[in-house]
Amino acid sequence: MIGGVRAIRLSATRRGARLARRLAPGQLDTWGWPYDGEPNRTATLLVAELAANAALHGHVKGRHFRLRLALHPADDHATLRIEVTDARPDRRPPDPGTLEPASSDTESGRGLLLVEALATHWGTTCGDPYTKTVWCEVDLM
Repeated sequence: MIGGVRAIRLSATRRGARLARRLAPGQLDTWGWPYDGEPNRTATLLVAELAANAALHGHVKGRHFRLRLALHPADDHATLRIEVTDARPDRRPPDPGTLEPASSDTESGRGLLLVEALATHWGTTCGDPYTKTVWCEVDLM
């Protein structure tokens, strides 16, 4: 099992989110987590949700979002950390454990519920006044 980091800047648009969703499974496959495996599918879904949120809620004209995947191998398991950094630190999601279920008549509001259900941990950090990072970690074994 190989550890590694992959980071890429993408346009904060639907196209950028779609590209993130397409890049993630290939990177995981390169690291030894095949496309058709449950860990790859789960991680790809998490990337898709966080990237879609960056494009929808973190969009600032002329600014990008950054996708960072970091694989941390251990003797008996591996953890993938997914980070999506966007240009809207003023639009922070609710804290983990405080999400309200989406109303049945709305078309959005379920993405972070999926992240909370599938990820081992998740949260938000603001490292500077210009960006925020929504991250999650998932055990791959």
